[in-house]
Amino acid sequence: MEHLSVDVRASLRLFAFYLANGTIDVELLDGFDYRSTVFHSGSSLEQVFAIYGNVLQIDADGMVLNDGDAQYRVAQWIRGCCDPGYRVEPPFEAWETELHL
Repeated sequence: MEHLSVDVRASLRLFAFYLANGTIDVELLDGFDYRSTVFHSGSSLEQVFAIYGNVLQIDADGMVLNDGDAQYRVAQWIRGCCDPGYRVEPPFEAWETELHL
């Protein structure tokens, strides 16, 4: 069985770092300290990683193609949790939020 590529592992590590530091998409989430919301329950954190993993695209060489897009979709989900007036555009499709077992 193959391992995740170095590029994928680096993207995942940096995503976790930004998430934990409260710096995921600082423009969209400016003024929102979302960490208590995301880290309050395992299911919120699980959803964050599911969205990131579902949206992330990797080419045949294992290079990440859209880390920024994946992080942005996570930021939109987080903003929707923290700001009831915020509407995600475009709305999430089922495959983006699917929890895989």
